[in-house]
Amino acid sequence: MPSFFRITDEEIERAGQVDMAELLRSLGEDVKREGKYHYWLDAGQKVSLIGNRWFHQYERVGGNAINFVRKYLNKTFPEAVSFLLNGQVGEVVYTKPKPQKKAEFSLPKKDNDCNEMYHYLSDQRKIDREVIENFEHAGLIYQSSNGKFKNVVFVGVDKDEVPRHAHMRGTVGSFKGNASGSLDEYSFHWNGTSNEIFLFEAPIDLMSYICVYGDKQWQEHTYAAACGVSDKVLLQCLKDNPNLNKVHLCLDNDEAGFAADQRIVGTLNDMGISYDTLVPFRKDWNEDLIEIKGGAMEWIQSM
Repeated sequence: MPSFFRITDEEIERAGQVDMAELLRSLGEDVKREGKYHYWLDAGQKVSLIGNRWFHQYERVGGNAINFVRKYLNKTFPEAVSFLLNGQVGEVVYTKPKPQKKAEFSLPKKDNDCNEMYHYLSDQRKIDREVIENFEHAGLIYQSSNGKFKNVVFVGVDKDEVPRHAHMRGTVGSFKGNASGSLDEYSFHWNGTSNEIFLFEAPIDLMSYICVYGDKQWQEHTYAAACGVSDKVLLQCLKDNPNLNKVHLCLDNDEAGFAADQRIVGTLNDMGISYDTLVPFRKDWNEDLIEIKGGAMEWIQSM
């Protein structure tokens, strides 16, 4: 057997299409099903699986079967392809990779109206219209259109108010994602004047918290949504606003939220920043808001 072998494009394609759930089961791992997805726990952290794709909820990384074998089985690219094809490959040839052009950021095109945005945020998500209007008038939310589909766009700006991030949430279905070229450190946030900042996972949770627990002067505080569980936007806000010295961690009431909370607490301890942790009663702050707007107030009034 030759000491080197050639990998064809067709072989790379076949290796990358290996089903993730079946691959993990073949490795003796426990794979659970959750709706249309499967998931696998990596040291207690959820890794979502669908077809040949995987995504690590905590680390916010993913890819296909080749990426998985390289990361978790510590194999080189040709070794990973060979492993997935049971050694049935030819001669390895290394080619110089083409330089990847960095995606340029631009805001999604604004729609002619915002009716679907208000219907989604107010009627479905139960967010107070006054809160929605505050963010809209600040230019931080608007409605975009992608053909027949409408999205709510949550805009993140830098310290000079230049848009650097856009998180999109479909008004119908479960679509959500960031616009190409978005910088995570500038994800959706509201700058206040007090010394307090509240960190959330999602923009809708941020707005929901304000509806439930925010006082009449809520605009005086700073709020940020990581659009995930990263601490990048928090650290950027602390850098851009030296007056901030009190952090409220308001992540989801689930495994990923708890793990991120502990990770961020470690960073804040190293920085000497004061903090506390606020946890929703249900999975997230929007579920709390919907519960309250549905009339079930007793559970919160009895605290």
